[in-house]
Amino acid sequence: MPFKRLVQFALVALSLDMSVPASAQQVLKVGSTPTGVPFTFLDTKTNQIQGVMVDLITEVSKDAGFAVQVEPMQFSALIASLTSNKIDIISAAMFITPARKQVIDFSDPIYTYGEGLLVPKSDTKEYKSQEDLKGETVGAQVGTAFVDALKKSGLFAEVKAYDTIPDILRDVNTGRLKAGFADYPILAYNLKQGGFPDARIVESYKPTVIGSVGIGVRKGDAELLGKINTSLAKMKANGTVEKILAKWGLKAQGV
Repeated sequence: MPFKRLVQFALVALSLDMSVPASAQQVLKVGSTPTGVPFTFLDTKTNQIQGVMVDLITEVSKDAGFAVQVEPMQFSALIASLTSNKIDIISAAMFITPARKQVIDFSDPIYTYGEGLLVPKSDTKEYKSQEDLKGETVGAQVGTAFVDALKKSGLFAEVKAYDTIPDILRDVNTGRLKAGFADYPILAYNLKQGGFPDARIVESYKPTVIGSVGIGVRKGDAELLGKINTSLAKMKANGTVEKILAKWGLKAQGV
């Protein structure tokens, strides 16, 4: 009898010992961008990526039972990094679009908005549509739904592709660019910080590309996607999503 109990104890100890590394390995790499404030941005004080989408995936991971490691990268590199297994999740200001859904899978929608139009403050015209800028040179961020739509419209003399939204803001602020198109919440947040005093958002402009931000996973990763959606549903119901959005100056939406 003592021998049997000794064997049982040994088996229990072995199973516990084996479970430790398994749980310790449950760290998923999250791709995010350093220039998408308030959704994602590099906090220079901590040298960490922060923002709405970082807070959301962090809370999702706590609820779903895995840990996350945020990896900073350019927006245009996110999908390629996911499909090549360099990261496991995309949590950034990325629209859920039909083209992207052919390559990766998305969570349920989190936040919905369209593009904002940015012009120099010296330009006081109240533009209402892209047609009002026909024949001009405009800019948008590479890899976004906005830059593709602008190019396909055939309205503009040139559509300059910028690596980051702050690059667009700088060129419009200095008058080097007639107009820029980018995520409205990101433009608004940047302008509120006061770093681009000679640029303004055209409030009369009506966006043409309206989409919803979602969390991305590899195609066919149904188990992870299920965990993320389950946690997001809980967080929407208990007010966590609304609190995170409010923290970064965004209003909750019924998406």
